[in-house]
Amino acid sequence: MNGVNRNLNVLINAYAVSPNWGSEQGMGWNWVINIAKYCHVDVITEGEWKDEIEAALLKLPQKENIKFHYLPVSEKVRRMCWNQGDWRFYWYYERWQRRALNKACEICADKTISIIHQLNMIGFREPGYLWKINSIPFVWGPVGGMELMPMSFLQGAPLKQRLFNRLKNAINRFQYMHSRRVKSAIFRSSVLVSAVKGVKDVFSEIYNKKSVLINETGVTIDSVERKIAKNQRSPLKLLWVGKFDFRKQLPVALRAVHEARFKDVELHICGSGNDSTVAEMRSIAERYGIQHKCFWHGNVAHENIPRMMAEADMLFFTSIMEATSTVVLEAISVGLPVLCFNTCGFGPIVEDFAGITVEISDPDRAVKDFAAQIDKVAENRNILDDITGSILKHRESLTWDAKARAIVGLYAEALSDMS
Repeated sequence: MNGVNRNLNVLINAYAVSPNWGSEQGMGWNWVINIAKYCHVDVITEGEWKDEIEAALLKLPQKENIKFHYLPVSEKVRRMCWNQGDWRFYWYYERWQRRALNKACEICADKTISIIHQLNMIGFREPGYLWKINSIPFVWGPVGGMELMPMSFLQGAPLKQRLFNRLKNAINRFQYMHSRRVKSAIFRSSVLVSAVKGVKDVFSEIYNKKSVLINETGVTIDSVERKIAKNQRSPLKLLWVGKFDFRKQLPVALRAVHEARFKDVELHICGSGNDSTVAEMRSIAERYGIQHKCFWHGNVAHENIPRMMAEADMLFFTSIMEATSTVVLEAISVGLPVLCFNTCGFGPIVEDFAGITVEISDPDRAVKDFAAQIDKVAENRNILDDITGSILKHRESLTWDAKARAIVGLYAEALSDMS
């Protein structure tokens, strides 16, 4: 797909947009500016970062293709949004979506809009209201948040944590099966985009609706860092990056290093947690007699992570519950193979061309499966070199530009179906 389609006008609803942040804000910005390479976009957004947006727009070649419409909320509501445990925010967020519908109707009355796209935030619970505009094809996604916590990993967890995750799974399942607005948005959609396989499965199995799997984040391939080739006799250097919380499953990584037959392994751990969690992780390493193999780097500045990735042999990513991890995409950007579970948004990517996956089972089985893969690559480092070559060959498919071209292609299909 080349050039701008001057006749394609897309109205995007993206609550969170910022050129200088990661997470939802950065995701919103990157989607918008890359889609705007191929068509005109009107963007309804909250506007906490209005000044940053307007300054960044001036530097974009495609700036004439983008128009932002700001619907600001109070500082009180913004603080609630930043505090992710504050459920009061969703009441205000729903009211903001009503305002967004009114603004969308104004825009549609003022100009010809070809496609309406509900972009972010990606959580399925709040699909907004733009699906109510019946005369225009509606695209929703990437959609996330429908995945359920694998309960087998709660064995031995504190009672409070087990109860919390069981309740969360039950609420999640109830909401995606029974929420009236979620159902309406799904059935109204001309195109559904799933951020992760778990969401794609729900759309298919519960609603009999097809969706396209496109992860919500993109990879940059302009990093100056590249994975450094190692010889067969050097220690196998595994890099683990993340917060010390339950979802990341650092104990599985520690136990797998102990279980592996190949003993010349280094596990470099970037990240931290509260004092008691850090003490618990170090205690696990000591209990299994691998403290001499563990290098605890603490919280590492983000700009230093690519260099550590380039010097590692493999990213050991043991998370069991998240969307498409930025850490995995950063590893791909430098050509570093990934060892992870085949789950969430990252599993299919890694299985396709970026590393080695094992299936979600239970902690004991996972430890054995990961250990077997560590032994396999330790005995034949050519496997890692081949994976690096595969990453460098295929990673362009994960860039923001490639994803934007895929979305614009879906817009064209939706319009064709309407004609």
